Amino acid sequence: MAFLEVKNFYKSFGDTKVLKGVDFDLEKGQVLVLIGSSGSGKTTLLRCLNFLETPDVGTITLNEEVLFDADKLTGAKGTKMKRDSDEDIRKKRLRFGMVFQSFNLFPQYNVLRNVTLAMDLRAKEKLVKPKLFAKVEEKKAYKKALETIYQENKEKALELIEKVGLSEKINNYPCELSGGQCQRVAIARALALNPDILCFDEPTSALDPELTGEVLKVIKGLKSADSTMIVVTHEMEFARSVADKVIFMADGIIEEEGTPEEVFGNPKSLKTQAFLQKSNEGI
Repeated sequence: MAFLEVKNFYKSFGDTKVLKGVDFDLEKGQVLVLIGSSGSGKTTLLRCLNFLETPDVGTITLNEEVLFDADKLTGAKGTKMKRDSDEDIRKKRLRFGMVFQSFNLFPQYNVLRNVTLAMDLRAKEKLVKPKLFAKVEEKKAYKKALETIYQENKEKALELIEKVGLSEKINNYPCELSGGQCQRVAIARALALNPDILCFDEPTSALDPELTGEVLKVIKGLKSADSTMIVVTHEMEFARSVADKVIFMADGIIEEEGTPEEVFGNPKSLKTQAFLQKSNEGI
């Protein structure tokens, strides 16, 4: 069984059908690149995987665990059944790290705090807080445990910030960084929560051309047997160099799927051929 299996995804917004039966799987350690014209459904697919949207039909299975099954949201004769709680959805969402186009950093925090914040909040949620009238020893033990975890989180964050090449910027705020540097901070933040799969939605689309290379270099450097990634991109040379599997989407379906050599070197679909020709021409 594949590490990730997506089956029969359908998603509509009102009368607009965006996903029309999407199926694919991904092995652990692989990099899947999604290509296609704007409006083909790539971003909606990523948002469904990250539980930011709810598919109308379909299933998500990760590491043999069914995370989502649309059939279980509907009972007999179309009656609605109980949905996951916000807490359950948040836990499932943490299985997928997401790097957005627009960074989404907190402007009031420096680089280090942007990376440690989610880790610290999650640690605080997991620790049982002493009751109001608890013994002093219990309160001291709780405080010490938190301080220990926060220090561990800081050390991990520093390692990740170094990994994306920004050790000298840990005290800088987003307004003091370039777009490429902000995106690298966003990557470190996503990695901090140890997601099973790291997703990138057009990570360079908001960047000037001269800053694109530094972000793509970081993403490429993340590729390893323990790192599973899904990348939506218009950077065809990058896609070809980093992908283990390429999916070309058009009109809400998977038009073509294969290795980079198959999709880029010998595309079968006329739509794929036309898309790649326009990309090569810079249109």
